[in-house]
Amino acid sequence: MKNNVKVERKAKRLTQEALAELLSVSRQTVIYIETGRYVPSTVLSLKIAKFLEKSVEELFELEKSDFES
Repeated sequence: MKNNVKVERKAKRLTQEALAELLSVSRQTVIYIETGRYVPSTVLSLKIAKFLEKSVEELFELEKSDFES
């Protein structure tokens, strides 16, 4: 899964630490999400979208490989 969290976070001039605090998660979690090493839960995805003022679809995108088994 690809995501635009880092781009949108920077556009809002938020640090990873500030976003983590808003989401009540660790900075490490934000790092893992931004680098694609962790796919957030539905609830966390919705929270990220809310704080970045974007839709979930604007932040997260399935890749073709996500549809293949």
